[in-house]
Amino acid sequence: MNTKIVSGEWGVEQAALLLHLGGLVALPTETVYGLAGDALNASAVALIFEAKERPAFDPLIVHLPNLEWLDRLTTAAKDPLIAELIRRFWPGPLTLVLPRRSIVPDLVTSGLPTVAVRMSAHPLFRAVLERFGNPVAAPSANRFGRISPTAAEHVLEELGGRIPLILDGGPCAIGVESTVVALDNGGLKLLRAGPVTAEELAAIAPIRAAGPAIQAPGQLESHYAPGTRMRLLANPAEAGAWTGPEKAGLLAWSRREKPPQFSAMEVLTPNNDPREAAARLFAAMRRLDAMSLELIVAEPPPAHGLGVAILDRLRKAAAPR
Repeated sequence: MNTKIVSGEWGVEQAALLLHLGGLVALPTETVYGLAGDALNASAVALIFEAKERPAFDPLIVHLPNLEWLDRLTTAAKDPLIAELIRRFWPGPLTLVLPRRSIVPDLVTSGLPTVAVRMSAHPLFRAVLERFGNPVAAPSANRFGRISPTAAEHVLEELGGRIPLILDGGPCAIGVESTVVALDNGGLKLLRAGPVTAEELAAIAPIRAAGPAIQAPGQLESHYAPGTRMRLLANPAEAGAWTGPEKAGLLAWSRREKPPQFSAMEVLTPNNDPREAAARLFAAMRRLDAMSLELIVAEPPPAHGLGVAILDRLRKAAAPR
């Protein structure tokens, strides 16, 4: 299969047409690029799992073209807490895990009684969904467990020859996947850290930790991983004392001189800005992964605000596989 990268209004029309025909297309969102298929077409959803080599036990996020679809897909559309979250954070990088209706195919939810839904703020993504008219299932547009794509060329590296079309919307503005929460007895259960921070959510409702069961994407212990082995340091000072024998690259948090024991270095945020770091994270990991290193050593970010989401991605990228 020849994979084309397209852009602009013509690209939007081609993407919507492919979705109507039951095909797949990679689309830009404000978080990462997503691999989209008709969420109500079980055959199209099956193609997503096949292209990504994704296990069927890992549920997908459904992206809505408009708020009318929330009540059609879930039974919690009128919950006051959900209404407040939508008012504050939609369209945007917040995914809600809600009780599902039977219209949602079992494959989308991995047989769970809930469905994960969100509305993207990206103008090209929204334009495609407006023309298509139905919700789409859209996990990250990469092979399962690999580094998420934040540019069209990343998608081509991951899924070239597996999908027909990539809609190029430029680099993703946020760079890490959406925050995922579920309702929990008047509060919220944080299932995946993301751009909407725990502090922002706690201002609306009590936040409780998630249990071990998989309820949403991104909850597996190993995820977002480069092909190169990765190690997460306990603190930035450890990088200066690194004595590993491997040919190693450093994924540094902020601006610094490259320690001589490292063969290469990528800096996430020269300006010590977590938003900048999030936007650069996956692309920096990809550049180090392409350098034929034996090991990538990552410095941890500050563990608050958006740093929590970045730390989550680094921990999972460094987890045993």
